[in-house]
Amino acid sequence: MKKKISNKRNNLYIESHLLLNLKVKLLKSISLILSTVFLSLFFSSIATAHRGAKNEVDTCRILIGNEIVHFSAYTPTLTPGESYCHTIPEAGITNLVIDYEGTKLRNTTVEFEVTKEPEGTRIYYQKPEKIKKGSWDAKIDFSGSGAGEYLTHITIMNQGKKLDSHIPFTVGIEEDNFPYKLVIPIVLIIITLIGIQVKVKNREPSSDDYIDS
Repeated sequence: MKKKISNKRNNLYIESHLLLNLKVKLLKSISLILSTVFLSLFFSSIATAHRGAKNEVDTCRILIGNEIVHFSAYTPTLTPGESYCHTIPEAGITNLVIDYEGTKLRNTTVEFEVTKEPEGTRIYYQKPEKIKKGSWDAKIDFSGSGAGEYLTHITIMNQGKKLDSHIPFTVGIEEDNFPYKLVIPIVLIIITLIGIQVKVKNREPSSDDYIDS
């Protein structure tokens, strides 16, 4: 009888260990999957912060009166081939470009001005004129005025009335693109997984519970 009980306990011990190993493997698989998912989200969010998400509204398109224009900035001597909008990473020679998307503005007198904020110091000015080609291009050396916040003023003059629109941008001020919103979920999941593993480990049966001496 004692031998049967001992064999039964041995079998329960083996089954318990097999079940424990299965749980450990399952937890490792879940950890690996979650780590992969969150690392993908982490790097994806960083990339998105630089280039803009798919189907995201293009904030470089601005409504001027009833017309849409597209604002872009280029620093050919610093970062050739790169285009910027509201954040220009370095202060240097920069080409600011405004493209008309429609045709109505081509027959409208427009005044352009660029100021450094908050003091409102003018660093560029173009007198009112009609931009028949539909594209305004200004070469500005921001190394003189330095890093900071700027405004591009676009003033439409039509039938004695003025409509002033502004496009804000920064120069030499890098944005912090770290995806802080992902940190808390990642930490909570790690803590949960550690807690589950500790709980499983504490429930690991001892051979003394099943095998008679």
